[in-house]
Amino acid sequence: MSKRKPRSSYSPKKSPRKGAKASSWFKKILFALFLLLLLSGLGFLVLCYQYLEGELADISQLHDAKLPMPMKIYTADNKLMAEFGEIRSTPVTYEQIPTKLVQAVVATEDQNFFEHGGVDFMGLCRASVELLLTGTKSQGGSTITMQVARNFYLSREKTFARKLNEILLARKIDEALTKKQIMALYLNKIYLGNRAYGVSAAAQVYYGVPLNQLSLAQLAMIAGLPKAPSSINPIANPVAAKKRRNHVLARMRELGYIDKEEYLEALSAPVTTTYHGLKIEVNAPYVAEMVRSTMLNQYGNAAYTHGFRVYTTIDSKQQLAANQALTQALINYDRRHGYRGVEANLGKPEKNSLIQWREKLREFPTRGGVRAAAVIDVKPKSITTLIENGDIVTISADKTAWTHKGGDLTQWLKPGDVVRVLALPGGGWDFSQVPKVEGALVALNPINGAITALVGGFGYSSGNFNRVTQGYRQPGSSFKPFIYSSALARGFTLASVFNDAPIVINDPSMDHPWRPQNDKGEYSGPMRLREALVRSRNLVSIRVLAAVGSSYAIEYASRFGFELHKMPYGLSLALGTALVTPLEMAAGYAVFANGGYHVTPFIIDRINDEQDQVVYQAHPKVACVACISDQAPRKLPEGYAPAVITAQNAFMMDSAMQDVIRRGTGRGALVLGRSDLAGKTGTTNDKMDAWFSGFNSDLVATVWVGFDQPQPLKEYGAQAALPLWNSFMEKALQGKPFHQLAQPPGVVSVLIDPKTGLKARPNQSNAVSEYFLESKVPTAVAPLEQVVESTEDAQEAESDLSAEPVDSVEAAAVSATAAQNDEEDTHLF
Repeated sequence: MSKRKPRSSYSPKKSPRKGAKASSWFKKILFALFLLLLLSGLGFLVLCYQYLEGELADISQLHDAKLPMPMKIYTADNKLMAEFGEIRSTPVTYEQIPTKLVQAVVATEDQNFFEHGGVDFMGLCRASVELLLTGTKSQGGSTITMQVARNFYLSREKTFARKLNEILLARKIDEALTKKQIMALYLNKIYLGNRAYGVSAAAQVYYGVPLNQLSLAQLAMIAGLPKAPSSINPIANPVAAKKRRNHVLARMRELGYIDKEEYLEALSAPVTTTYHGLKIEVNAPYVAEMVRSTMLNQYGNAAYTHGFRVYTTIDSKQQLAANQALTQALINYDRRHGYRGVEANLGKPEKNSLIQWREKLREFPTRGGVRAAAVIDVKPKSITTLIENGDIVTISADKTAWTHKGGDLTQWLKPGDVVRVLALPGGGWDFSQVPKVEGALVALNPINGAITALVGGFGYSSGNFNRVTQGYRQPGSSFKPFIYSSALARGFTLASVFNDAPIVINDPSMDHPWRPQNDKGEYSGPMRLREALVRSRNLVSIRVLAAVGSSYAIEYASRFGFELHKMPYGLSLALGTALVTPLEMAAGYAVFANGGYHVTPFIIDRINDEQDQVVYQAHPKVACVACISDQAPRKLPEGYAPAVITAQNAFMMDSAMQDVIRRGTGRGALVLGRSDLAGKTGTTNDKMDAWFSGFNSDLVATVWVGFDQPQPLKEYGAQAALPLWNSFMEKALQGKPFHQLAQPPGVVSVLIDPKTGLKARPNQSNAVSEYFLESKVPTAVAPLEQVVESTEDAQEAESDLSAEPVDSVEAAAVSATAAQNDEEDTHLF
């Protein structure tokens, strides 16, 4: 048997070169492609970054960021009157922010804030993974720096482009600013609910105290607000807010910012938050609206966000006095004219009805401090009432005596009745009602025109119609001083005699002859101008205007600031039928108070910007008291108000109006016990309007009382308006020295006969003193014996003259006095 040859163990190897080469080249190609793609991607990212960085906002402004700040309005003595702007913000520096607040914010919003470079990439990754896995957004994605970028530069839209911009901006901000600067920007800008932007504003809104007075629990509450400031704040949802506060405290404890004792103490603190509105120190809503309107016209909507501080000319003491005087005067007038009854009935009280009643009481707005109240229980000598805020108020029967409804309250009140109550200054409550009558008061400095107090009506909530500046009404007899002043300018004197007797005026524009009368239809015959003004005689005033001339008197009155087109051409102007505002009347009377200069009323003294730099300063033209001389100069030095009447004219009118208070229609002002006051009452036809304007050399005040829809007041100016003026001036002048015009050169005092106005006879027992220009001193002496007609004889003697038409009367009067018409004021105009 043949033997098979053993198989050789050798077998030739296949050549690996061809396959290995192919594999190696393939790997190299893949690597090259990967590298190319990587480099391309990186290059693309670099290009995108460079592009986006070039498109990023300029953050240089953050070094001096102007945070939105409301406009604040102050009195002259730096007391807050109002704030305008949707945002309540009070920026503070980093050093003014409590350390514990910074730690609380870092613990809950961005625990790595002081370590990362503006973007926490680990936090972003965690948030991204969470978003991919659950579809929900978790905390940790946005750093404080990113929130600053968003709050200052970006919208709230949720897109990847916006997020990328936010990341890039955050990096840029972190490189440009310090951590303290970034934290300060964040804590000043962040919205924290209830119109509060920034932690300082939040401290005021929620706790009513400055930031540095907050406790740890309160700081933690504020630090927890950024998550949901509108829905999880301690006012809207105190339970959820407390839970969030406790979470902040727990995080602070975990990070070692507070110890266990501090943690437990803050954790047990109750939620004591209540809404704290703006702390208004002086209530002057009409002033605030005047300023707001002016600022809006000047600066547009920037007025509400640029942090302007507007300092007015308002004196806080005078404004408070004006508020109290007007409110009480109108309530007193209203009570004098009876109780109008309850305003509504809310039905019988049932279970839980008090809560419903509180809601319904909101339909009856508070005006001038007079609040609506629902009667809960009625007893013969008292009622128990509910106010809208939940307070229970008891009113005793003696507080209702003014209603004249009877002492047994059960006879005219029942449960559910809506009545009005008024808090008394010394405590307790008064039974009241909202006056239907309205009023206005304005006071100003006669030297420069600065408005020191202004109230435009009873209760601003009823509307913003400002009766001081917008309420054109007839001034009645309070306009007479301007007519009498024009007579002095025409050459008459306060001793000139005019007849107080009936007159008939035929005016082609009227359907029948006009027969003006004195108030009570009585006539006194011939009387001097001073006496006619003191007693406010209408017929004398008409004859004075006829003698002066309507055209001249209208032009003359316009020098005091009255509008030409609002003064009627005719003798009715003597009775105050022009249309004027209380502010115009005050400015007009200021001419008499300051010696003859027309000052322009103003209310804004200066405006400061958010950096407290003055951007506007008023430079009013002032009365040149030192310029008083025999004849006022044609041109005054720069900065002085124009002289519109002579100092002599102003002095004599001041003297005559002092007599109005001493012994005339304004003698009610004698209760003030001052000898330096002058003024004039005013009452229009059918007692539709009541006025008083009065002054000394330091202060002028005008008051008006009437109905917005004219109807009879049934009271004179001395009854309805003068008590209001008295109440204000008593407080405004308290502690102030007496100050009146000094007798100027060229004016002399002479004894005259009180009936004829001629020079008194030697040793005449009933002689009176009168002021004259030196050139107008009477030379004729009053006769020893004189037959003076009685009032009835005077009326009969005037019957023929009174039948003359207006133009004949005026022409006759002017002709008869032509020799006297060497105008003392001509050189001024």
